[in-house]
Amino acid sequence: MGYNKLPLHKQAELYLRRLIEQDEFRDGKLLPNEVELSEQLEMSRNTLRQAINTLVSEGLLIRKRGVGTRVAEKNIYSEATNWLSFSQEMKVLGVEIENFELHISKQIPSEEARSFFSIPENIKVLRIERLRGKVNFPFVYFVSEFNPEIPLNGTENFNRPLYEILRNDYNIIVKTSKEEISAAPANNFIASKLEIETGDPILIRKRAVSDANGLPIEYNIGWYRADSFTYKIESVRNSI
Repeated sequence: MGYNKLPLHKQAELYLRRLIEQDEFRDGKLLPNEVELSEQLEMSRNTLRQAINTLVSEGLLIRKRGVGTRVAEKNIYSEATNWLSFSQEMKVLGVEIENFELHISKQIPSEEARSFFSIPENIKVLRIERLRGKVNFPFVYFVSEFNPEIPLNGTENFNRPLYEILRNDYNIIVKTSKEEISAAPANNFIASKLEIETGDPILIRKRAVSDANGLPIEYNIGWYRADSFTYKIESVRNSI
């Protein structure tokens, strides 16, 4: 291998880094199991496991109990400098989107949405839940609640981008998004939707969206697989 002077776990780590760059593994094929790999490398499974743990901690590998180890999908990056809808973000990145689930209902809003819209407690709002992601890889579950003052009614074709519907059908131009990002362990419901283990890390992204006139339009929460989403922020310091 040309790196025999390295400690054994570093040899295994380097081997794995080269292995996961192969097209077959980048395309989703599971890595050989630990027994096979340890035999190929002629080292103990404990040493191999140390190398695998390093790549898992770096977000390069995903290990799922009872399934195996595979290469992590490349992260989706979102920037705070010029906010976009989810569909727009993916289009800019050249990512083909698949909609896995769509649920539409009228419900009493969450406390956060009710406060944002400044509406009475007994008013129901349109609620849309969507499981979305790349082809064959769901990585975000969205819940959107809408201000009852806007004419959106749930009969629209939500295969179209949401903000395109608001603009073209109702002349509502969204402008401002106030966001909050936090990390948390996945509960049973979100884990089942995102095809991860309960307790696995997720990112929670909350958005409060207003139109060009300052009217609250949408309160949105997205639960993202932490191995598939990165949020970038660029700040410019004013001169003092």
